[in-house]
Amino acid sequence: MGDPTKQIFALVDVNNMYVSCERAFNPRLRDRPVVVLSNNDGCAVARSNEVKALGVPMGAPWFQMRDLARQHGIVGLSSNYTLYADMSNRIMAILRTYSPNVEVYSIDESFLSLNGLGGLWASPTAMGQDIRAKVAQWTSLPVCVGVGQSKTLAKLANHVAKKFPLFDSVADFTTMSDARTAWLLQRIDVGEVWGVGRRIGAKLRAMGINTVQDLKDAPPSTMRAHFGVVLERTCNELRGVSCLELEEVAPPRKEIVSSRSFGTMVMTAAELGESLSTYAARAGEKLRGQHAVCGAVHVFVQTNRFRDQDDQYSNGITIPLVEPSADNRVLAGAALHGLAMIYREGFKYKKAGIMLMDLQPDTQRQGVLFDAGRDRARSVAAMAALDALNERFGRDTVHLGSAGLVRRWAMLSENRTPRYTTNWLELPKVRAQ
Repeated sequence: MGDPTKQIFALVDVNNMYVSCERAFNPRLRDRPVVVLSNNDGCAVARSNEVKALGVPMGAPWFQMRDLARQHGIVGLSSNYTLYADMSNRIMAILRTYSPNVEVYSIDESFLSLNGLGGLWASPTAMGQDIRAKVAQWTSLPVCVGVGQSKTLAKLANHVAKKFPLFDSVADFTTMSDARTAWLLQRIDVGEVWGVGRRIGAKLRAMGINTVQDLKDAPPSTMRAHFGVVLERTCNELRGVSCLELEEVAPPRKEIVSSRSFGTMVMTAAELGESLSTYAARAGEKLRGQHAVCGAVHVFVQTNRFRDQDDQYSNGITIPLVEPSADNRVLAGAALHGLAMIYREGFKYKKAGIMLMDLQPDTQRQGVLFDAGRDRARSVAAMAALDALNERFGRDTVHLGSAGLVRRWAMLSENRTPRYTTNWLELPKVRAQ
């Protein structure tokens, strides 16, 4: 794979991840226009190529495309995040058989370091095609692979692999001729470069920098003078100088937010309390997952600002904890205390949530003067048992009583497909003819 002293990165990306997961378990959806909808079946968060061809933009409200859906047979599905996350984990496990150094960038994208793997494959393209074949065989999901001397080039190569059929879904800048690379970069808008957003893209075009090749040829010092060190680094990355290291371990979160829009309007403090207790449990699970505790809980509620006919109200409050904690009971207690202070009767609430703040490693928590070490040990043991039970038997098998049982406020998900890979009751069934 070339000079072993140079950095080589690959970016593996699942094509239309959410739609592809749905099609993997329902082949009848293949070649049909499909959209996956956001929470409460609101907006399009994933579109099949057939839907894109109809001009449906990302984020289009479902109620606005119902006529188009009837006309063209568009299938609208509720988000099945449990399925998507599990399929993502399966793909990441496959990728780690190709390289020990993998950065999970998002649910459908991962960077791989290919350094030192030159003796295993004839070329990066051969490895990329093998990755595609294995992922398709084991998961039925289609992927594209981009290879470059930097992470920015690898991501750009992935774009080329998707948009130019002649590459058969694998593009490799490390072995591509300079002439072909320049030909490609001259035909890609500068806005496709990783880290170049809409505002920066507009400023670059005003300077006459319209394509990726233009940005690559721009003096890095000029980019730094106009945009700062980040775009200077991007220019160097486009020139094959690796400036961004692989992050094999995700950095701990500085804050954890758990929030959802309600499936129906909520007016009572009791139902708001149930939702906040549920969100506190979700956030506490994530908090313990990164071996941390939090020092404060922020609570917020809000009405639907798009309903002009309703009175509007939104408020939030931060409740500091006496001692940093990751115990669901403590977090929910703080959330309910905050709710009691900001709740107002007579309003139709559409959303509520909590934010865990002042996060710190659980081994470095600040104690209190009269530290009840025994109570802390019991808390840790109780949460460990709760997490173990919910992991084995399914989320919310054991939960706080304040989270309620009926949950009339729960998010709408009328068209969700089964959680085929994680729920015994929803496993795919094969019937003999």
